Amino acid sequence: MNFQADALATVYAKSLFELASDAGGNDKIVEIADELEQICELTRENQGIRLFFSSPIIDVVKRGETLSSIFTNRVTDLTLRFLLVLNNKGRLNHIECINVAYDLLVQEAFGRIEVDIFTPTAIDADSINIIKEKVQAMLGKEPILHPYVDPAMLGGLKLRIGDQLIDGSVQTKLRRLSETIKNNGGTAIREHFETYLEEN
Repeated sequence: MNFQADALATVYAKSLFELASDAGGNDKIVEIADELEQICELTRENQGIRLFFSSPIIDVVKRGETLSSIFTNRVTDLTLRFLLVLNNKGRLNHIECINVAYDLLVQEAFGRIEVDIFTPTAIDADSINIIKEKVQAMLGKEPILHPYVDPAMLGGLKLRIGDQLIDGSVQTKLRRLSETIKNNGGTAIREHFETYLEEN
């Protein structure tokens, strides 16, 4: 499931981020980020834990006691208190969205940006480094790259940066060529082929 940082999640994430910053600066911010991600991994991997976090029929007090029992001395006091606040407010089911929002705040604070790379086959480390250098030069931020294989692609690559998609796939180039043929005739076709050859 693809979780998004909605407005509510962003409010909670900002509060947690500020508390973490006040408690220990960048080190504490990163520590809390790691703990949030670990908790979310538990909910993804274990249906029982996921239901425990999201079920409206579980008594709030009992769930709070269970949270304290499970996470005391396993996460920082700040993370535990945050979980208890979410429980009391009936927002534990937003933990994944809050995690996404918090991670965005961390990346922004540290001058980083998440970038998804889609290619038809797996790419090697050298290619990833080349892409990283080009994206960093383009955006002025350190990209955190996440490579994915999309067998449906004919070739090329696609980059997703936030909600922006940069599509350099062969399918897209062929579609643009088809549109050019339909709309602009022979002269534009020659220009399109010249551009295509220059890019490749």
